[in-house]
Amino acid sequence: MRGFACAHAEKRHRLDRTLNCISKKGCVGSCYAKDVKYKPLGALLPEGFSGKMFYVKLVLLVLMCGSFMGLLHSPSIHHGDDEHNTQSPEASKLMWTSNADQKDSGYVSNVRIDWSRISMAVQEVSRAEDQLRVGLLNFDGVEMDQWRTLLPRNAAVSAVHLERVSSNVTWEHLYPEWIDEEELYAAPTCPDLPEPAPAPEGLEYDVVAVKLPCSGAAGWSKDVPRLHLQLAAARLATTGRSEKAAHVVVVSQCFPAPNLFRCKDKVIRDGDVWVYRPDVGELRRKLALPVGSCKLAMPVKALGEAYVSSAPRREAYATILHSEQLYACGAMVAAQSIRMAGSDRDMVALVDETISERHRSALEAAGWKVRTIRRIRNPRASKDAYNEWNYSKFWLWTLTEYDRVVFVDADLLVQRPMEPLFGMPEVSATGNHGTVFNSGVMVVEPCNCTFRLLMDHIGDIQSYNGGDQGYLNEVFSWWHRLPSHANYMKHFWEGNSAEHAAAKRRVLAADPPVALAVHFVGMKPWFCFRDYDCNWNAPELRQFASDEAHARWWKAHDAMPPRLQGFCLLDERQKALLRWDAVEARKANFSDGHWRERIADPRRRICAGDEGCREREIKGRRVEGNRVTTSYAKLIDNF
Repeated sequence: MRGFACAHAEKRHRLDRTLNCISKKGCVGSCYAKDVKYKPLGALLPEGFSGKMFYVKLVLLVLMCGSFMGLLHSPSIHHGDDEHNTQSPEASKLMWTSNADQKDSGYVSNVRIDWSRISMAVQEVSRAEDQLRVGLLNFDGVEMDQWRTLLPRNAAVSAVHLERVSSNVTWEHLYPEWIDEEELYAAPTCPDLPEPAPAPEGLEYDVVAVKLPCSGAAGWSKDVPRLHLQLAAARLATTGRSEKAAHVVVVSQCFPAPNLFRCKDKVIRDGDVWVYRPDVGELRRKLALPVGSCKLAMPVKALGEAYVSSAPRREAYATILHSEQLYACGAMVAAQSIRMAGSDRDMVALVDETISERHRSALEAAGWKVRTIRRIRNPRASKDAYNEWNYSKFWLWTLTEYDRVVFVDADLLVQRPMEPLFGMPEVSATGNHGTVFNSGVMVVEPCNCTFRLLMDHIGDIQSYNGGDQGYLNEVFSWWHRLPSHANYMKHFWEGNSAEHAAAKRRVLAADPPVALAVHFVGMKPWFCFRDYDCNWNAPELRQFASDEAHARWWKAHDAMPPRLQGFCLLDERQKALLRWDAVEARKANFSDGHWRERIADPRRRICAGDEGCREREIKGRRVEGNRVTTSYAKLIDNF
């Protein structure tokens, strides 16, 4: 049986074109039961015992137990004085809410409250208000009494009622892998998360305190009750407020959602107690967004609308180059494409010490403002692995001279103005697979304390893919979906129908373009001969092949000055690998027939790097690479 590894096909910072984690959409794991011999129940009876009456009695007993349990859980039976046991017809139909008193609720928090720290938080918020009106969310009766002993005597304290979401609602409901963005069949919908009961007598709260659950296990941030409680606390904090929101006190073993309760709004943090004073306007804008990626955070048509910024100098594009210089060519073409699309925003390239002065100078000539960073090692990565240093992306949050930054991977081609993305909050991105976003294009809000948060948890947060994308998805689990055209993947899933594949190719070939940016997953254009997309010639990479997108990338390349084009040459090893793949494609007789084309790319005769200057001079050398052990001379002859 052939096995498939379900993992996202991300770029690998290697010269060879092997991708270790090729994703298969709809990859399904199967389970099976081994043959088990069951012992008949009759064999358990004493010898000579007649089993007939035994079976009759057993059946009657089961029926009686079933009837009793059915009565026990009937809606007509109330356990005590539960006044919140009845659901609305809509909630019952959708199973989106549940009994607020159910014992196995995910809303229960096991945090052991240090009341001395709560006392310090109370002293902090009491300075700002003469008479406190306090709403307490998700605290039990004993804890409520303890709060009253710590608050000033004239404080008005209320327990906030919040109808709970049913356990049937999962994170996958809030963050589905796919939605009908263009509403061809139906408008996407999201589960309803009930809003908290308002403050008594229509008064607004001065302080909202909430206790959050946190399992501490992998994926703890992707928890529906935890998100629901945070959104409810944020709504209470903005109700009736005109300028500053109410103070929000969060009690939790795990940090709150950093893009909902921003660290720049943090007043104090002491152990498991966080105190915030959010900006009411900013918080309301975020609360107006869909609860998850179940709906678009901005409509598709908004990508084509003019964006007017009040502070364009506080907005910038950014990219990162670290560990090797192979992606410098891609970054230069990305900059060229941004300018060709009509943008005049700043462009910042973060580079580490491995990027030479010559390459830095070329990046600056391409339009990037070059900043030097120190690499950040991923402690879970193997030495010399592709993801060993990709936590360096965290330096994006130190670009504090900008309010918003749109990060673009170096293997991206911008086709239309991406300025509308600057109007979106952190983190806005396109969907990747499952419940996660793709970090190749994302909107971030630089803040030094967010950078510290990312650094502080490197050792204890697990990344699903071992890289920065998985890590960021754990920290920013409450992300906002951009239309797929904002970061259009050059990827044709094996499970796609011919109709769907044709539709994707139309998007990639559209003139004028419809996608804001194309993401070149698979083998990058500058690692191919320019004649056609070399992904066609490798069986595991054919799903990334598009001649239309390939040609458009080279058009942007050709618009660069000749000096910069010189950074996109092929070294001899890569040329040999491309020829090898063409030979193998010919042997496999791939129906697309790209392997038949004679290469006219002038780079084939231009030497790059330190290995030789002419093909003849290295003829006969053995080329080390992925499955490449044939002499270079033989490869040339076969080609």
